[in-house]
Amino acid sequence: MKKLDKSKQLFEEARKLTPGGVHSSLRFFDPYPIFISKAKGAKIYDVDGNEYIDYHLAFGPVVLGHAHPSVVAAVKDQLNNGIIFGLCSELEIEVAKKIKKHVPSAQMVRFCNSGTEATYHAVRVARAYTKRDKIVKFEGAYHGWHDYVAVSTSPSLKDAGSRELPTSVPDTEGLSKELVKNTIVVPFNDPEVLEATIKKHRRDIAALITEPILHGNSTCILPEKGFLGFLKEITTRYDIVLIFDEVVTGFRHSLGGAQKLFNVTPDLTTFGKGMANGFPVAAVCGKKDIMERFRPTGKVDYGGTFNGNPVSMAATFATIKELENGGVYHKLFHLGENIRNQLNEVISELKLRAQAVGFGSIFQLLFTERKIRNYRDALTSNAEEFKKFHREMMRKGIFILPHANKRCHLCAAHIDEDIKYTVESAREILGNMGRNRTKCGVEK
Repeated sequence: MKKLDKSKQLFEEARKLTPGGVHSSLRFFDPYPIFISKAKGAKIYDVDGNEYIDYHLAFGPVVLGHAHPSVVAAVKDQLNNGIIFGLCSELEIEVAKKIKKHVPSAQMVRFCNSGTEATYHAVRVARAYTKRDKIVKFEGAYHGWHDYVAVSTSPSLKDAGSRELPTSVPDTEGLSKELVKNTIVVPFNDPEVLEATIKKHRRDIAALITEPILHGNSTCILPEKGFLGFLKEITTRYDIVLIFDEVVTGFRHSLGGAQKLFNVTPDLTTFGKGMANGFPVAAVCGKKDIMERFRPTGKVDYGGTFNGNPVSMAATFATIKELENGGVYHKLFHLGENIRNQLNEVISELKLRAQAVGFGSIFQLLFTERKIRNYRDALTSNAEEFKKFHREMMRKGIFILPHANKRCHLCAAHIDEDIKYTVESAREILGNMGRNRTKCGVEK
């Protein structure tokens, strides 16, 4: 096992000062999290001096690679001219122009600082626009931690109700019961259930919010053929605002978002994560008549001290300029296809009940043979097996997030040698895990 004495020591100190020793719950994992001292390119380095190939990439915003020179240079230049003004800057206009140029739904753009803020504003303005209260979301979809959407993100099967009509399960204590009632949950990739649900509540539904590819707590679930088009058609039919949450998909899979790849244009779109290669920024964009409901042109509040701050705007502009070189996406998709194909070859050779899934620059290993169409299919992956896999990969100097239904990310700084070493390591680890199961009589 890699030496982690200093991480352990820092964790003991941190948990005396902070609940659980972490400032975001998913950073904790047994027996204690690692503490990072540096990140460069596709590598992270912990306080004990260990180097890891990083497939976590801070939950995904690092698309170009850690500390990318162009982004760092742009930020340094801006720091010399001021960190925050609390007033308008020309950079806000330049970045908004870039987004409008590339994103089909972006008639107008408004900046904020996190994906959670963006989806909060999008739902609120949809309610104001339609004068309705309820929203529809898909089971297993994550749209941030605010009360509007913190429902059925990762429910247990015991609590989740029937597959055909899931129960709206609060993600956390402290949610208003009325808000939970206003969030209707349906299964992904099931147009029949969705249509029946919308017909039943059509006079009350303000918005349908979805990731065009479910990445939240469902790893990577692609929409089946025609499904996104159906969402567009039915929401238009019933005057419901269609919101694409592209916080993960946008700028990682395409500068135009998944909406451009699938040729389906929503009414509103939320972005975050990959916009600035790691700097905190997010955006809401969409139809002019909806967006102008925000103050000062409308009556929907939308403020924030750090909104459109020049440092994040400089980082966003520099990131977009790099991504406008199509070679970045070509490389990301090439690496993603390679690692998924090679991992599936290993799984086939070892005759394991597992699969590598993903899209573009995202991949994940699931310990299940079931075809993944929705959240409940993803739940069939063996979480304990994945934890064992994670621990052994860490020993090999490969970091993936130790949560079975999350995801691994690639960045433009990864190289073919990283993929080769990762696959070779996975082959050794999975082979040993398979032999151990057989010895214990678990699998014959």
